[in-house]
Amino acid sequence: MENKSEIKTTPSYSFKKDERLCSKKIIDRLFSEGQTFLAFPLKVVFLSTPLNTSSPVQAGFTVSKKNFKQAVKRNRIKRLMREAYRLNKNELYLELGEQQLAVFFIYIGKEMPVYSKVESAIKKAFRQISINLQKD
Repeated sequence: MENKSEIKTTPSYSFKKDERLCSKKIIDRLFSEGQTFLAFPLKVVFLSTPLNTSSPVQAGFTVSKKNFKQAVKRNRIKRLMREAYRLNKNELYLELGEQQLAVFFIYIGKEMPVYSKVESAIKKAFRQISINLQKD
């Protein structure tokens, strides 16, 4: 696929297919070349890279099977992370400008979170990503 020439930056509170990180090649590059930091209870891996979409950011979410054996609990945590991301992603979009970014959020906590903790961790992660991108 070709990289779309125009990147959308209008505020939208949806989380559509082209905003999801699905490309195996990009995920492999993300984990081999990307920068990592903690915004407890999240570990965040990100990489500034051209994407094959008009979206400025593609995001992925995961929860360890080691810490949460039941799929119901893992799915609940991923749902909370996606919701917090969806409602606050416009803050990150404004900081990026014309850059495109691949981000992966990994939940590393040991207990079931409440939404407010996940949301504050996502916001903290966005601030840290924008600080790290300004350094480069």
